[in-house]
Amino acid sequence: MSTCQCQGIESQFDRDLAASQLRRLRARGPQRTTRLLVEAIRRYGVAGRTVLDIGGGVGAILQALLASDATAVTDVDASTAYIETARAEADRLGWGEKARFLHGNFVELAPRVEPADIVTLDRVICCYDDMESLVAASAERARGLYGLVFPRSSWVARVGVRLANAVLGLRGDPFRIFVHPTARVDGILRGAGLSRVYHHARGLWQVSLYAR
Repeated sequence: MSTCQCQGIESQFDRDLAASQLRRLRARGPQRTTRLLVEAIRRYGVAGRTVLDIGGGVGAILQALLASDATAVTDVDASTAYIETARAEADRLGWGEKARFLHGNFVELAPRVEPADIVTLDRVICCYDDMESLVAASAERARGLYGLVFPRSSWVARVGVRLANAVLGLRGDPFRIFVHPTARVDGILRGAGLSRVYHHARGLWQVSLYAR
């Protein structure tokens, strides 16, 4: 991930947005695509397993899988505000001892991140310019399941992203959004020894779960 994109993530996903998303999570629970991913993972079993949640936001997946008796969750995020918010909420819910938080670019941090039974990336690769490195590095750390939510590579999504990025550019915001080809993401994961066991497409988003 470029330095500009890292800076963009810090500015885009700030404390105000984190606070707003935490209020929504408390009031309504996870977004539908997140719920679909969690439900798919639960069908394969969570109890006694470790989790690596990359780009965990305010902690929706962390909370859901710890509530399903995961033994530990490592949350890696490039947003300082998200890390601080997710950590505080985990402490409030009494899960602080089971949660570990790392701030930074996952690809750079990957060599010191332990493999996990379950790896998740919920709306993450759309914020990452070097998708190939992110998916390959995260797939290497998945011992069992690998789940992700990311944009469908449709013309509607591509046009929408171009417009959104144009607005960001006019505002002088370095953050950019990406629609990576679904076939390319799938190919990297299959090349890493993972097979897709669940897929659901909804609107602009798709939910996929892979297993070894």
